[in-house]
Amino acid sequence: MTALPILPSLLAVAVAALISALITWTSHPLLQRYALARPNARSSHTIPTPQGAGIAVILATLVVALGWAAWGLVTIPAALVLATIVIALVGFVDDLVSLPLFTRLLLQTACVGAVVFTAPGDARIVPALPLALERCVIVLGGVWFVNLVNFMDGLDLMTVAEVVPVTAALGLLGWWGDLPSSAALLATALCGALLGFAPFNKPVAKVFLGDVGSLPIGLLLGWCLLELAWSGQIAAALLLPAYYLVDSTITLFRRIARREQFWLAHRSHFYQRATDNGFTVPRVVGEIFALNLGLAGLAILTVRAGSTTVTLLALLAGVIAVAVILRRFSRPQAS
Repeated sequence: MTALPILPSLLAVAVAALISALITWTSHPLLQRYALARPNARSSHTIPTPQGAGIAVILATLVVALGWAAWGLVTIPAALVLATIVIALVGFVDDLVSLPLFTRLLLQTACVGAVVFTAPGDARIVPALPLALERCVIVLGGVWFVNLVNFMDGLDLMTVAEVVPVTAALGLLGWWGDLPSSAALLATALCGALLGFAPFNKPVAKVFLGDVGSLPIGLLLGWCLLELAWSGQIAAALLLPAYYLVDSTITLFRRIARREQFWLAHRSHFYQRATDNGFTVPRVVGEIFALNLGLAGLAILTVRAGSTTVTLLALLAGVIAVAVILRRFSRPQAS
């Protein structure tokens, strides 16, 4: 596996950040006029705020990644690019006029399926399984991952606090040759694009990503993590998004057990309950950011150590760290 050179990675971060910030800034008046998210009982914001700045993040990521691909540094799968554009369009329409659940899921499944089923046949996680079965399971998990990134994008800077540490870690692994250069370059571009968006999304946010941003971010990040798993680093691929995976999955099953309409917007996630329990938004995203830095460190450790014992201990440490945060968020703050 070829290591990704450091200079193109750093340039990808800088250029993507600049493009993302510029598009977010220039598009803000338009979003303010046509894409206003008004507060409701399930919202975490209290004043009408424009949404849809995810367009800037996705455009910056794709422009940088495809630019580097045009120079011959990496090869970005065409299916991934097309699926990202389609799923962003689905999110854009859903931001303006809510789409039926079945339509959203059908289009999301088609996008994820196009990426997964066009991957090389030797890209395997569990070779003992039939290839078609493994790919179907990955598609199911991919659709869930795309949606959980959307579900977890419910506080100012929340997606930045999650995705920036994950993509930075993926970039580091690419520099060391532990991740395919295409995935590493795309991860660093996404990292930069979110850093460019961050100043506009810090509390109190001037603009939100919207579904047009969170859904394709989920697709791109999911593909990078899948490439990591295909490289034999399954533990690292699970540790990096562990907080998002655990919070969203536990919340989903709890809502199903309570026979709630789990597909509707709600305020049941642990990070949302934290704000109801007295945590400020900066404190919630700050603790999640710190947790993700720790999880990123553990993920890198499992890859670089190459030891089963170290991997098991890192997984245990990751589970404990996530459990501690969830418990803290679910308990009222002492006055």
